Amino acid sequence: MPARAPDPDRFRAVVGHFATGVTVVTCPGPSGPAGLTTNAVTSLSLDPLLMLVCFARGSRTLTAVRSSRRFAVNVLRSDQEDLARVFASKRVATEKFEAVTHRLRDGVPVLDEALAWIACDLRDLHEGGDHVIAVGAVTDMDADHGGEPLLFFRGRYMAGPRAATRFPAPAARGTR
Repeated sequence: MPARAPDPDRFRAVVGHFATGVTVVTCPGPSGPAGLTTNAVTSLSLDPLLMLVCFARGSRTLTAVRSSRRFAVNVLRSDQEDLARVFASKRVATEKFEAVTHRLRDGVPVLDEALAWIACDLRDLHEGGDHVIAVGAVTDMDADHGGEPLLFFRGRYMAGPRAATRFPAPAARGTR
């Protein structure tokens, strides 16, 4: 008898136990900057410097990235949950950018007050189920080494790295 396929909702709940940083991916668009909130971002390679970002297939920001061939990953600060929610919404890009100031850095929109940002040239797009995986070659970057990141864990936003203190420490085991 074939094994039953795993349930997508259960998969999402289980994967939600992996705490991730929260980012806003931005790019130049035909009518101004475009962007979305995502936690499906990671560094990919040090040689060459590469970033990986996953976009839902129907994403308007993906359409803009395909056209501009550029994007920036903006790492949000612990106090930017409202901004994460704005960029996660279905609002049009102009409305999203009314909620934040930004500037062009290396030809891509970078959010003012972001904890860190990484500008990339689009190198490759790969099919990935209901998403498209973008690989970007890093062209510029900067960070504020004094801030704290916004995290996403079990379906909730929280501040980090002090967020770890919100959870009880594991019970001590016997000494050896």
